Amino acid sequence: MSRKSPVVIPEKSPRLVGMVDRDGQDRTRRVVISYSARHPRYGKYVRRRTILQVHDETNDSKLGDRVEIAECRPVSRTKRWALVRIVERAPIKAEVVYGEAVKAKD
Repeated sequence: MSRKSPVVIPEKSPRLVGMVDRDGQDRTRRVVISYSARHPRYGKYVRRRTILQVHDETNDSKLGDRVEIAECRPVSRTKRWALVRIVERAPIKAEVVYGEAVKAKD
């Protein structure tokens, strides 16, 4: 079975920064983008998150890494985003809770 051509990321494609939540699959990462939004009726700021499937061609990112992703052509049924770069590496033992890396208890 032949591999498809590498994913090309256009220069003007939208880019986001998020945290790697899962890294169990080959070349696929689940990235969580956390943000605060104002509630329409009550005005309180509530935490929201967006979960995206991201293509990582080199399997370089790990659990808890902060990564920059960009929109690209569809790679599979659920993947429309590709990894651009790793902004910040996670600590050795990291556990992701609601999109933020915390040190795991020994």
